[in-house]
Amino acid sequence: MRIVILVFVTFFFGQLKAQPAIKIFENYLSAHGPQIVSDYVTLLSIPNVANDLVNINRNADYLVNQLNQRGVETQLLTIDGVPPIVYGYLPGKNAKRTIALYVHYDGQPVDKTRWAHDPWDPKLYDKAMVDGGQPIPFPVSGTLIDPENRIYARSTGDDKAPIISILAALDAIKEQGLTLTSNFVFFFEGQEEAGSPQLRTYLEKYSTLLDQVDLWMFCDGPVHQSRRPQLVFGVRGVTGFEVTVYGSNRSLHSGHYGNWAPVPGQMISTLIASMKDANGNVIIKGFYDDVAPLSTYEIEAMANIPQIDVELRRELGLNDTEGTESLYERLLYPSLTIKGLSSGNVGAQAANVIPDIATAAIGVRLVKGNDPEKMVDLVERHIESQGYHIVRNDPDQATRLAYPKIAKITREEGYPAARTSMTNPFAQQVVARVKDVAGQDLILLPTLGGSLPLYLFTDVLKKPAIVVPIANHDNNQHAANENIRIENLWYGVKLMGAIMTMNP
Repeated sequence: MRIVILVFVTFFFGQLKAQPAIKIFENYLSAHGPQIVSDYVTLLSIPNVANDLVNINRNADYLVNQLNQRGVETQLLTIDGVPPIVYGYLPGKNAKRTIALYVHYDGQPVDKTRWAHDPWDPKLYDKAMVDGGQPIPFPVSGTLIDPENRIYARSTGDDKAPIISILAALDAIKEQGLTLTSNFVFFFEGQEEAGSPQLRTYLEKYSTLLDQVDLWMFCDGPVHQSRRPQLVFGVRGVTGFEVTVYGSNRSLHSGHYGNWAPVPGQMISTLIASMKDANGNVIIKGFYDDVAPLSTYEIEAMANIPQIDVELRRELGLNDTEGTESLYERLLYPSLTIKGLSSGNVGAQAANVIPDIATAAIGVRLVKGNDPEKMVDLVERHIESQGYHIVRNDPDQATRLAYPKIAKITREEGYPAARTSMTNPFAQQVVARVKDVAGQDLILLPTLGGSLPLYLFTDVLKKPAIVVPIANHDNNQHAANENIRIENLWYGVKLMGAIMTMNP
């Protein structure tokens, strides 16, 4: 019996030495929480819209400096006239695998009139604004921070939270004398919110820096709506288009011409209504035909996802939702969404006219198996089936007289969905280690509802990739009053620390 105990103790402490307990990172947060928040405020204070190259470069320079201070071999990857990528490399001791951590440091544009305060002047609230939260001072050294406090600023949740988590985790590892058990590549992109138009060029230009990567981890997105942590093995792709329909060649007086002249607003409403049934299912022919099925492992993982539809409807003020399936079942299929409609004016600007045109911006989220171009082709064929002649430019007079209904289609450049097998051995190592932080509450999700250019890594670089969300689900990403819950920020630090020190 003594021999068995001795073997067990030796094994246990050997494992502990290779894979530190999460308590180490919790203690670090207790001691250094105010400083982490202060550092985060500094980063959040730098405006970061992708087309603002002056401030984007300020962000990049700041990140290079922060990584350099932590011993990371850092360089700016550049293409003239576009946001740079901050690249870093930090080797582990005798490490046999390389993990790349992707984060984007740019954020969505802002409408300051919709914010409670300047989006790049971070404020701390005692709880969420929607729950009556009030501004409070930022903590000073030596004070504990309520985990329900929230920092409000652009990119708090999407996507600077993983950056500060990575930096704090590196500090904790150094202070505690721990050892990195993997080689790490840091890959911070500066134009993800602008659609990553140059990302493929970057990956091709600097491919030699990335060849050694065994697993890409995308640090983006929110945790589950139940507040339970999750790892995500895929993302939806995205494409879209604008459709413009035409009435007369000028706006008309609605009294003189109403009931006679075509009304573009009604035309486009009828056209859009023809694309979905009363339950919200897309009825465009072939729209669901190419959906790739889930594996047995993925089906089992789906069965373990908590049902949150009732609570989520209550939170969002929705009496009903589209379809009969749950939210996460719906995410397994492509979607078609009206992003915006325009025809004439409303409110005080409304006039008694029949507008000459109406335009709808339509987004299509894609799942594994969908080809972006083919999906828009299907929509165009549907529009033609409704009696429309499709053009690519505004029609001239001859075209107007030749066809009763005309639709101009302007396509967006899209990209496909991506999904990594849940049984990938590197992904399984991450799953095992993240459970040390999240416990059995960890949710494994086959695909996220949002879109990322993950296919460039899974389909072009041929590397496995998983999404590691940190932010709270109600972080208002892309919207006014974006925020991060302190508890989620702390989770990010523990998560990054755990991954950096997981068993070799």
